[in-house]
Amino acid sequence: MTTSITEKSQDEPRGSTAGHEKNDSQSDAPTLHEPDQDGVDRTPGDGTPKDEEQEWVVGWKLASLMISITLAAFLMLLDMSIIVTAIPQITSDFHSLQDIGWYGSSYNLASAALQPLSGKLYTYFNTRWLFLGFLFLFELGCLICGVAQNSITLIMGRTVAGIGSSGIQNGALTMIAASVPLHKRPALVGILMAGAQLGLVIGPLLGGAFTEYTTWRWCFYINLPIGAVCTALILFVHVPDRRVRTNDTPRQIITSKLDLTGFVLFAPFTVMFLLALQWGGIDYDWDSATIIGLFCGGGALFAIFMYWEYRVGDGAMIPIPVIRTRQVWTACLTQLFLFSTVIVASYYMPIYFQSIKEATPFESGPAAAAISSGILAQKVGYYLPFATTSAVLSAIANGLLSTMGPHTKTVTWAGYQILAGFSRGLGMQMSIIAVQAHTSPEMTSVATAVLVFSQTFGGAIFVSIANVIFNNKLHDELVSRLPNLDADTIIDAGASGVRKVVSTKDLPEALMSYSNAVNATFYLAVAASCVMFFTSFGIGWKDIRKKAPARAGDA
Repeated sequence: MTTSITEKSQDEPRGSTAGHEKNDSQSDAPTLHEPDQDGVDRTPGDGTPKDEEQEWVVGWKLASLMISITLAAFLMLLDMSIIVTAIPQITSDFHSLQDIGWYGSSYNLASAALQPLSGKLYTYFNTRWLFLGFLFLFELGCLICGVAQNSITLIMGRTVAGIGSSGIQNGALTMIAASVPLHKRPALVGILMAGAQLGLVIGPLLGGAFTEYTTWRWCFYINLPIGAVCTALILFVHVPDRRVRTNDTPRQIITSKLDLTGFVLFAPFTVMFLLALQWGGIDYDWDSATIIGLFCGGGALFAIFMYWEYRVGDGAMIPIPVIRTRQVWTACLTQLFLFSTVIVASYYMPIYFQSIKEATPFESGPAAAAISSGILAQKVGYYLPFATTSAVLSAIANGLLSTMGPHTKTVTWAGYQILAGFSRGLGMQMSIIAVQAHTSPEMTSVATAVLVFSQTFGGAIFVSIANVIFNNKLHDELVSRLPNLDADTIIDAGASGVRKVVSTKDLPEALMSYSNAVNATFYLAVAASCVMFFTSFGIGWKDIRKKAPARAGDA
């Protein structure tokens, strides 16, 4: 029997503290539990589903909430991708070519390092106001970037925006979990993820348009009015308060319940590991003392962090009982590999189009599939079939993308892209639903934060691996096909500049080299999809549809 949100069973299992008794500040730490077999939490001794006892958001208020958080998630991924096409002009204006790597990494590092802590914050503080606080920081960072007069200020703004973004997606998912019962969440999460992915897709297009026709500063200014709309809409909605109840003051919560020691260990581990991935093979050789030192230092901090989390138990920033739950850790891995295929495609499809087709790609598949699969999962009741189907279709689609070349017809590559986008959208929210279906309401934000971090961290890892594969393959192809030309000169010209440094006679071989290099990155996406297929089976076969209340006398 599970407990209600406001009550704890005396025999409920607790996380291990390795022989150490918990202090008073940890005595009311939230614990993990799995809902009843039918997917509906019930109060002790009562057959009434808790869904009927709790307050839910409906009607225009739910619509207002969804518009607000979807726009916020859209802005988060838009800001991540829009700067890509603006960077050349920014470095030219600021004469800061040496800082080019920091324009993207400062945002990603800050966001990834704080994501688990944001989950802990949502556990103890009001969800709506905390979400607005993260959104304010994000908007402040965008404003700083927009008015920046030098490279250092721009990097500072990107860092502040990254801190704000660390709690946006987790907060949006937490508010959905607090506002509607489990059986209604798949469609809403699908809408949220579709809106977010749209930002990732159109970001480079908007960035290029702003840079060419106005100024790159509008890449950041555009977030301000949309952020104001988000704030106005959410202020009209009362989001049910599902946070853990405690008599502690906010200061006591911060000092005794947020596991700041764990955060101090986790944040530098994340930064060191991601810096090693970003710098390796580009700024430093992989076997250089800098890269080896970052990996070793990050690994040591991670080991200490895991020991500390085990020792703290349920009060940890990432409680061990959460990541020990099969449905949670397999969902995290599934999301990691799924998002990796998204990132690889978003990075290397533009290279294929810019270098070979002299065009710009646009995908509409993910958004439509994310919404439709959410609605279907809500009707069917099971999320596992959509996750496994997503993995199968993703492997097929990326395999087809790896066959493209300079002479591939438009209808062919368009069909491949639609299939790839549909496959990703099909499974985009299934891991999220799985995590929420197998954790208690008070642990939802923590488990969701771990999931969001997994997708961010996995994306960073696979982008680094894909970059190594692409650069090595491109160099080898150019040396083999054009031995009389300097391969490094062609590579330095970039995807859009290859036609400027290669003669008409040699251009076909150069384009074939680019094509084969891009194709090699899709082999990585195929591998990720195959692994995702196996991890998806662990997320559980659970019916999330609403069950009728048990009647008196039923056996």
